[in-house]
Amino acid sequence: MRKNSVKNTRINAEVQKVLAEVIRSEIKDPRVPEFTSVVDVECAPDLKTCKVWVSLLCEEEEEAQALAGLKRAEGYMKSQLAKKLNLRNTPELRFYVDKSIAYGNHMAKLIEEANRPREKKEEEDDI
Repeated sequence: MRKNSVKNTRINAEVQKVLAEVIRSEIKDPRVPEFTSVVDVECAPDLKTCKVWVSLLCEEEEEAQALAGLKRAEGYMKSQLAKKLNLRNTPELRFYVDKSIAYGNHMAKLIEEANRPREKKEEEDDI
């Protein structure tokens, strides 16, 4: 896989900023949770497609509904991208759920549980 050029990196950052603003303030679909954040954006070098990773603050069962709401608002988001960014092509948006935050919380919980018996044992040794 080829590394992103400086131009593509700048475009990714601008697209991420615009999409985050549009999702936060302009999308009124009740299926999309209020605390939806755009974690990462990866535009193809030809600007035909754009992968958008979003973090959703909702239950796993509601994630499919939230993605359907985002997919439904794709046309509006594309039009806002075209208005706010001067790009030759406005990319087609593809949404993916980013589970890295949930995974990090899960791992922190497991580490905490693994350290509990050790902490109790150290307290007993000190007494």
